Amino acid sequence: MERRRDSTMADELANAAARGDLQRIRELLDCAADPNAVNSYGRTPIQVMMLGSPRVAELLLQRGADPNRPDPRTGCLPAHDAARAGFLETLAVLHRAGARLDLPDGSGRLPLDVAAGGPHGPVARFLRHLPPLSPAAQVAGLVAEGVKR
Repeated sequence: MERRRDSTMADELANAAARGDLQRIRELLDCAADPNAVNSYGRTPIQVMMLGSPRVAELLLQRGADPNRPDPRTGCLPAHDAARAGFLETLAVLHRAGARLDLPDGSGRLPLDVAAGGPHGPVARFLRHLPPLSPAAQVAGLVAEGVKR
């Protein structure tokens, strides 16, 4: 019964993230929903979130969502999706939270390679001239790297 509850909660959280429903996301997280639980399609809330809502990304990341977990089908990270779609604010939020922008997707491409607007657009400019990470984000990136090894 507990497994079904967790699965249902994971689907609800992923659906709320996809809709950009901050209130529902907060309610579910407050009820102990796991921000890294996979939905019935094998994806986490941050992988299916409404990319145009940096506040959704911030909330999920503040509650422990892993910004460096690849999509099981494409190998894309949330940073690839935000870069491809041109959501610069969301990409910046991911970066500040320790998202690795140097990891390739399943096709070997970096977020810079798929940036909306091409190599001269605002997303590519951001990716080429990244602001420095906070010490906490640097530690998060190192911890994530250590876990993958």
